[in-house]
Amino acid sequence: MQFKIIAVGKLKERAFDAKCSEFVKWLSPYAQVEVVELPDGGREKEKKEILRALEKERNSLVVIMSEEGKLMNSLEFAGYLGRADRRVVFVIGGPDGLDPEIRGRGDLLWSLSPLTFTHELARLLLLEQLYRAMSIIRGGKYHRI
Repeated sequence: MQFKIIAVGKLKERAFDAKCSEFVKWLSPYAQVEVVELPDGGREKEKKEILRALEKERNSLVVIMSEEGKLMNSLEFAGYLGRADRRVVFVIGGPDGLDPEIRGRGDLLWSLSPLTFTHELARLLLLEQLYRAMSIIRGGKYHRI
């Protein structure tokens, strides 16, 4: 599998960066993971940058992450990824949230939780759930049923 994460903002905290890197490493036997960090700088600028990045992803399955999106448990998320027949691109917005135009550009509007998280925490949670989903799909021991 191939995953791409388009994220507004850099990971400023070393602990987040280290843990995200660890999950990318753990995912490497199962999937290629590419992370693209876009500069933050206000909702309008971020919108333009995200739209530009999505132009390159016309053949990818695009998942827009938003607290208003569909809730799935880990097994449902693994099932969704298991049915994916192409690269999956995840979009994480910046501190001002995502422009409505961006929320309408995905194949799925997905929520990690009804709570709002910082972009750093959202990225960490996404990577953890990607690893968990791949473990479920591959029958690994990370996720106990």
